Amino acid sequence: MRLFAAVLPPEDVTAELAPVVAALRKQPGADELRWTGLPGWHFTLAFYGEVEDDVVPELSERLARAARRTEPFPLAVRGGGQFGHGRALWAGAEGDIGALRLLADRAEAAARKAGAAMGEHRRYKPHLTVARSREAHDTGPYVEALDAFTGRTWTVDELCLVRSKLPKSGVPGEQPRYDTVGCWPLGHAG
Repeated sequence: MRLFAAVLPPEDVTAELAPVVAALRKQPGADELRWTGLPGWHFTLAFYGEVEDDVVPELSERLARAARRTEPFPLAVRGGGQFGHGRALWAGAEGDIGALRLLADRAEAAARKAGAAMGEHRRYKPHLTVARSREAHDTGPYVEALDAFTGRTWTVDELCLVRSKLPKSGVPGEQPRYDTVGCWPLGHAG
């Protein structure tokens, strides 16, 4: 199954961002992007790709341990940016980014120790993807609008393992489906 570890913002946090993204979707050229639906908004910590079913229990145990070793921390959705010459448009993060990076490192290490095949390690850049494009796209106006956004701060208190199911129908605008496989509370090492 296709899996990743993530921090899932609370519904009231994504509800603050939703009208900003809705306004971006009305801008000229926005129909050339594939916009991520609100249920798909998350901060990916580590992308695992296809993971064999027999690896999931060990991965889950190691993620639970990583969560216990990480204290809850403050985070907010703030600003925006793009990757790959406009192939991905994202909202950023503000708060205890050091703790978020540590949790991402621990989520990646959990997969390696559990035997999940991982690609090369990249420096973690916290982001919540709001749109994608198969080709380079001028995202300047969108990034500028996202830069002005700051959501409320919340306390990250759990680490989640999420399964993504990519659309297969070929219907334009169809979104991937995300199912939470498990969540573990942060900071309960004692």
